[in-house]
Amino acid sequence: MSDRLKVLAQNLLPKQALTALAGRLANLHGGRATTAVIGWFARRYGVDLTEAAEPDIARYKSFNEFFTRPLRDGVRPLAQAGFVCPVDGAISQFGRIERDRIFQAKGHDYSTTTLVGGDRELAARFENGQFATLYLSPKDYHRIHMPCDGRLTQMIHVPGALFSVNPATARGVPGLFARNERVVCVFESERGPFVMVLVGATIVGSMATVWHGVVTPPRSSEISKWGYEDGPRLKQGAEMGRFLLGSTVVLLFPADTFEFPPEWAPERAVRMGEAMSVHTVRS
Repeated sequence: MSDRLKVLAQNLLPKQALTALAGRLANLHGGRATTAVIGWFARRYGVDLTEAAEPDIARYKSFNEFFTRPLRDGVRPLAQAGFVCPVDGAISQFGRIERDRIFQAKGHDYSTTTLVGGDRELAARFENGQFATLYLSPKDYHRIHMPCDGRLTQMIHVPGALFSVNPATARGVPGLFARNERVVCVFESERGPFVMVLVGATIVGSMATVWHGVVTPPRSSEISKWGYEDGPRLKQGAEMGRFLLGSTVVLLFPADTFEFPPEWAPERAVRMGEAMSVHTVRS
């Protein structure tokens, strides 16, 4: 099926209703039925259960408990780098922010201001900066970790659409990541500010952070903001949030913060904890 047809099919689907239903089903404690669904999913998507802290699928009471499973200690060592990859997944795009425009796919870009919910002052801090868009597929580990030490200063929930965020949709839906529902997390670090945007998608039942808990649902039609004068301080590699069913994380950094590794390229697989920087510019 062509990218255009895949996008057309999504336009016809009741995405909000499907996502709400999926969220309810994923939280059900269905006993053997839940175990059967988890087993099918693990086989269908090639989930590596040997890395899970609990490899026995029968021990998971709900699908969401399985989906947000923790990993065994030591399977994601942190690289000796100023910034590390915060997730398991694949690189969608990365590079320089052109003034305030972020590259999405051939023929598509979007503004940092729209991405962060219309806050021009916040977006201006990342003018001509750097970004990375990381896609988490269904088979991936779905907890999100800190790329460096940081102190939370603000969180913004931006309501929006719930398109799929897979590569075909990224190629076919203009401004995808600035149109979908998202949770914008703003941090300060020794090397300046940075933003982690958790982007929702079709069937993503909810997004949660370690300091707030579940942010969505419920879903609102208005932008919600939380400010933190003395927000939580999280160490590099610490968990900061999770997706209940897969999605995408967009990271924003100011100009000249660091250089991406030379081996980074679109569609390359990445793992949480691997080096995301080879040279840190800011001190």
